[in-house]
Amino acid sequence: MRRNHTVGVLAAGAMLALRVAGAQTPANDPSARLQEVLPSDVAAHVLATIAAARSQDLPAQALANRALKFATKGVNPKDIEQSIDQQFARMSAARDTLVSARGGKKPSGDEVDAAADALRKGADGSQVSALAKSAPSGRSLVVPLYVLGSLLDRGLPSDAALQKVKDRLEARASDADLEQLPAQAAVGQDHKPTETGRALAETKHPGSAAGAANAGGRSAGGPPAGVPANGGRGVNPGSSHKPATPPGKKP
Repeated sequence: MRRNHTVGVLAAGAMLALRVAGAQTPANDPSARLQEVLPSDVAAHVLATIAAARSQDLPAQALANRALKFATKGVNPKDIEQSIDQQFARMSAARDTLVSARGGKKPSGDEVDAAADALRKGADGSQVSALAKSAPSGRSLVVPLYVLGSLLDRGLPSDAALQKVKDRLEARASDADLEQLPAQAAVGQDHKPTETGRALAETKHPGSAAGAANAGGRSAGGPPAGVPANGGRGVNPGSSHKPATPPGKKP
């Protein structure tokens, strides 16, 4: 109830700020674009959630790009609203977990985003914490966390996925070596060797087909990860139009 009230208050402020500064906002800013592609009530809620994330030093830009990515693919606006709320909560939990696991050290926005993605795909807080604790001091957790999420996305049991990543970290494997794990785990399964590269590309340029193609070698015409190729029709991210996902994975 308290958070809903806060979001409601921030919504009015977010809409007013955008009206005042609209002419000064870059044309490619996702927050500005959201007003054009979402119904006004949903846009206000999403923008308020983004503002709340920014006020809490969470990766707000990743939330904005996530919302825009789904909107431009025709996902149902109310499902976008719910997805952004859930991702906001995962980011908050991920940040707290990483801070605790690394002795109070503040994680980067990309690390928080990667940890939230791993939680979305079925990892739990204890596994994210264990991975953070096992990493060498000073090492970025962005790639290890995205690889963990990719392994879970392929249906690997969470404990096995975590152990594979931890073993590579203990062996001081490079990020490039780590990125090979999902492809190796896919032997005998449907190969998706570029998934981690796509996720990393979206960390910097979420929703950018060109960025995803450059990072992973896939066609720029394909949909972003997690969004069905539906020709622009409104769909529920959890509907039968998308492939079955492992337990715990959310849009």
